[in-house]
Amino acid sequence: MSERAPADGGAAATAGQATSAAAADPRLVRVALSPPYDVVVGARLLHEVASRVPQSAVAVVSDEAVWALYGRGLAERLRTAGKRVVEVTVAPGEGSKDLATYGAVVRALAAGGLGRDAAVLALGGGVVGDLAGFAAATYLRGVALYQLPTTLLAMVDAAIGGKTAVDLPEGKNLVGAFWQPRAVLADVATLYTLPPRELRQGVAETVKTGLIGDPGLVDEAERLLVTAATGEGSEAAGLGGPGGAVPPGALVDVVARAAAVKARVVTEDPHEAGVRAHLNLGHTLAHALEAASGLALSHGDAVLYGLVYAAALGRARGLVDVVERLARLVHRLRPDPLPDLPFEALVPYMARDKKVLAGRLRFVLLEAPGRPVVVADVTEAEMRTAWRALEELMR
Repeated sequence: MSERAPADGGAAATAGQATSAAAADPRLVRVALSPPYDVVVGARLLHEVASRVPQSAVAVVSDEAVWALYGRGLAERLRTAGKRVVEVTVAPGEGSKDLATYGAVVRALAAGGLGRDAAVLALGGGVVGDLAGFAAATYLRGVALYQLPTTLLAMVDAAIGGKTAVDLPEGKNLVGAFWQPRAVLADVATLYTLPPRELRQGVAETVKTGLIGDPGLVDEAERLLVTAATGEGSEAAGLGGPGGAVPPGALVDVVARAAAVKARVVTEDPHEAGVRAHLNLGHTLAHALEAASGLALSHGDAVLYGLVYAAALGRARGLVDVVERLARLVHRLRPDPLPDLPFEALVPYMARDKKVLAGRLRFVLLEAPGRPVVVADVTEAEMRTAWRALEELMR
């Protein structure tokens, strides 16, 4: 994961954006689990962390890029508030979500002398959230976790719901735990420092979330975010770029709507025993593409291809046809190229997917926008045909 430095060294790209960001009203989304917690979506929330985290000793886990932007300032504010702070940084990127880095993180917590009354603050994108969350879930058999997502992907998906994990060479997210955060503080001001490629990753998850639970959110993502994520018509792409500027209030609304969908799903199914599988729309192929490409393809780009693939499977079965719309969206977003892989190279990874039950691979498809369904009788012939359709559509 990479982020670019804001022009003023603060939480927004410009002083004007920082001022308008401060004026954006925060939104609260309740995750009604036991115990319940809030997803707070607003601007400049990183300046309020010290008052929202009661623990007197904390570990701030981040990657080196995010630490340079936000970690030092956050640690200073926490210390000013009288808290003891342990700083833990890892290399940016999916490669840090492995057992070796996990081991280094929990050893850093131990070396810092953190006890069971401490808290882990996961400052960063989905990789940091998964890694730090798994560390919090397992260190001393579990300490408090606060998710402080700084990417759109993490805000609308990874930071909510308590799924934490690291990867194995055999596949993504194969070692992990369910560990709910005490709170999620999504500061949309951090999104103004995201380069277009990283913003694109979050657009993919926002579209997925809209497809399964809020179809109007897909329209909003296209209206507000696609131009910013691609730099269409502008060299200065990003949320603050000319022609792509998105006001903080609109970001708060989009993120809060996506968070509300995920909150509803995880409240109904906290341990992925039923409807929570709907959140994996597009992910069966996506995870296989990531693994088979040696992580050369990013998660968000893989999800974009996975959504088109799932749509092709659904259309062939007489379900809703959103193939062309999604294919057009993918072409506009300009993800990295679909890996040139034979279908046979993907099968072993899909066979290890977490949705496999009793040897049967399950796919999430759409009966209609906002109406996902899990099917367990997709044949290999159907899967192969959908792969050929995806390859044709992405040419």
